[in-house]
Amino acid sequence: MKKTDLQDIEKKGGSAMKKFIGEFKEFINKGNVVDMAVGVVIGSAFSAIVTALVDNIISPLIGLLFFVDFSDLSFGLGDAQIQYGAFIMAVLDFLIIAFVLFLFVKAMNNLRKVGKKEEEAAAPAAPAVKECPFCKSEIPAEALKCRFCTSTLEAATLQDIEKQ
Repeated sequence: MKKTDLQDIEKKGGSAMKKFIGEFKEFINKGNVVDMAVGVVIGSAFSAIVTALVDNIISPLIGLLFFVDFSDLSFGLGDAQIQYGAFIMAVLDFLIIAFVLFLFVKAMNNLRKVGKKEEEAAAPAAPAVKECPFCKSEIPAEALKCRFCTSTLEAATLQDIEKQ
């Protein structure tokens, strides 16, 4: 290979790398990536709260009802200790988190529905009929020509007449 060919390859590779870095910066600066990162952090914090709730409140209450502490449930298999009680508590953690997220999503969907209904109620419905500015007859709102006087109705003319 010639020296100029190597320089051309290096130039192309350098510009490709700059383009790649630029695209990566654009991706990182997009709002959805930041929102997703915040969601993951809040989700992990929420998970810690639910785990504390299950370990310190729910598990002891279940233990009182069934006279057993789930976190201590285990059995030995040779030298291995299988702690299935910890697994039961992890499943309980998951169910509580899933239930709370279900309630949260359901509430957000209901808020969106209410917002859409308010927007629909606030926006007046377009009239189905209008009055011909020339003969004053009722014609369909989308009509471009009056069926009674056969006048041509232009959008600009109608708007000007309606404003007066």
